[in-house]
Amino acid sequence: MGYQFKLEKIMSVKEREKNEALTVYNDSVKRFEEVAEKLYELLKKKEDLESYQSMKLVSGLPVQEIRHHQQFIVNLQKSIEQYQQMVLNARNHMIFQQEKLMQRNIEVKKYEKMKEKGLREFLDEVKQVEAKQMDDISIQHFVHRGS
Repeated sequence: MGYQFKLEKIMSVKEREKNEALTVYNDSVKRFEEVAEKLYELLKKKEDLESYQSMKLVSGLPVQEIRHHQQFIVNLQKSIEQYQQMVLNARNHMIFQQEKLMQRNIEVKKYEKMKEKGLREFLDEVKQVEAKQMDDISIQHFVHRGS
């Protein structure tokens, strides 16, 4: 007779929920990284353009080109602000999914502990039954020897 955990089905559902939460969390991390990388690229592009413009201003730059660069920088700044908001949203989503994953993990751990406790109790019972059977066998053996 083997040990059968009475909440096995619930535990498997909780494990599946944990695995799904892990997948969603990993997707949210990936999305955060993608958006943050794009923000970094935009910031780098703006920095490079500003340093190029500063260098060109020293050697002389036509007004039309200065206006063109300034307009480009303004557009870049708008994109940067948009991506900063997207990074913030992605980070918040990632943190939310991380908390959900941690909750699911805790639930699964609770069921695992209950299963371990139940298994220990089952094994203790088996040992007690075996000890009682051994005692009975010893008594029977003693009685048969004595007669």
